Amino acid sequence: MKEETAYYVLKKQAVPDVLLKVLEAKKLLDTGKCKTVNEASERLGISRSSFYKYKDDIYEFHDSLQGTTLTLNLQMDDELGVLSDVLRIISGCGANILTVHQAIPYNGVAALSVGIQVLPTTSDMADMIGKLQSASRVHNVQIIGRNAEV
Repeated sequence: MKEETAYYVLKKQAVPDVLLKVLEAKKLLDTGKCKTVNEASERLGISRSSFYKYKDDIYEFHDSLQGTTLTLNLQMDDELGVLSDVLRIISGCGANILTVHQAIPYNGVAALSVGIQVLPTTSDMADMIGKLQSASRVHNVQIIGRNAEV
């Protein structure tokens, strides 16, 4: 029976140091700053076996998103202009807004679900999420879905 692959989205501080070093080693090799796995591993203080064990399992979130649809869930104040600010941030980062659903506000807080398509022109997704999280009157931002386009 074939094992199903599961994916998780983690904040950087939750990722073990060895995995971050494997990711950095991949960058060193891709950019030509290191010529061999041994050189990159030694520079970063990880074993070659760790590199080979995890190299196909770790990648930066934004590197593989082009052509995917993400669903974001936000909690925000029910005030004039907040939805407009959120949509301006998303479109300003070059993502295509596909769907918008705002629930009826409760106790002055509205739940918003936004479906976005990641395009070749879309900037770094971590940057976009950071901008949304730091926007005034936005309390919480979560990625609740990810679908690759076929």
